[in-house]
Amino acid sequence: MEPQLLDDVADGVATVVIHHPAKRNAMTAAMWGALPALLDRLAADPAVRALVLTGEGGTFCAGADISTLREAPGEAQELAGLAEETLAAFPKPTLAAIRGHCVGGGSQLAAACDLRFAEEGALFGITPAKLGLVYPASSTRRLVSLVGPATAKYLLFSGELIDAARALRTGLVDEVLPMGELDKRVAEFARVLVARSQLTQAAAKEFANGRTDRDAHWAEQAHGSGDTAEGVAAFLERRAPRFTWTV
Repeated sequence: MEPQLLDDVADGVATVVIHHPAKRNAMTAAMWGALPALLDRLAADPAVRALVLTGEGGTFCAGADISTLREAPGEAQELAGLAEETLAAFPKPTLAAIRGHCVGGGSQLAAACDLRFAEEGALFGITPAKLGLVYPASSTRRLVSLVGPATAKYLLFSGELIDAARALRTGLVDEVLPMGELDKRVAEFARVLVARSQLTQAAAKEFANGRTDRDAHWAEQAHGSGDTAEGVAAFLERRAPRFTWTV
């Protein structure tokens, strides 16, 4: 099978799989270029309430396919940047399910997700210093917001790999799961996300990502959505809520 991105939607969760196992799921220029349109399609699908990004087999993503950097480094970096920003702007909760190597462009994609769950044994690294590349300003700011400036500098200056335990301590990942339990935990947490109010999630994501000038907009959305009334009614009636507001 050619290097590609695979997607599937089931029970409200879209799963996108980076599929290039011959090169540890390294992203080709074509894969970077295809990701924004794929994400836009899933964002517009009302059946999708959350998205999981993962890699085929035992590796999340080993970065960019270096051969594409040799052929057209500027174009490859531009495509990667667009893919990263499209993922960061995805209007519904996103979760990276990480096993094995999450390096270079793989770490870029993982950091652009809202949450990151990793399996023990996963390795993380951001490696532009090994290639003489300039890491984008937006990617650097996103990394700093996750791990702080000192750890961001450690990763960017050295290109060294860190293990899942250190990634958890520094805030690069949110949970580390024992071997064999990642898929179960991700599926379980995705079900939680799907069951919650998209209104709350969309507003919280926007605020957390730095846009804080739309309180009035979200207050108006909440007032007309019915989600608040449904949430209160469900709580008082001791049942699961049935939220209807969609992005």
